[in-house]
Amino acid sequence: MTADDVSFALALLRRAKVDVWVGGGWGIDALLGEQTRDHRDLDLMHRQDQEVAVLAALSAEDFVESLNWRPIRFVLTAPDGREIDLHPLVFSNDGSAVQASPDPQRPFIYPSVCFVTGTIQGTPVPCLSAEQQVYFHRGYEPSERDRHDMAQLRRVFGIATHF
Repeated sequence: MTADDVSFALALLRRAKVDVWVGGGWGIDALLGEQTRDHRDLDLMHRQDQEVAVLAALSAEDFVESLNWRPIRFVLTAPDGREIDLHPLVFSNDGSAVQASPDPQRPFIYPSVCFVTGTIQGTPVPCLSAEQQVYFHRGYEPSERDRHDMAQLRRVFGIATHF
């Protein structure tokens, strides 16, 4: 997934008037304001109540569902192999959100302050905060990509990570 692909997807969803936030590796690169590695996909958080519009906008560009782990996440794939990993969020009145998890008693929590702005190709994009990125990189054996991403957050933000 190239920076041009990300910019295209975000512009498409903006035109569809849906709210999305970039997470994962692209989210970290958005916080840094530069691409630091190759990315196999684009992680997007979206308002669960806007899912029909998200699907319509991406389906119009020939993305089809290739994985369904709802309500936790689902993946749309383009004919050329580009993937968008979508994470439905349910928002509260205070601006915080929750995402279902494999353990229904422990949903993923998104405090309102975790929704910030980064940049991709010099364009402001909604993304998740460095602290939220660290939160999502806990509780599993990290890949080399995860280690790279956390090292970037430590380098730029001085934020503590667990690996």
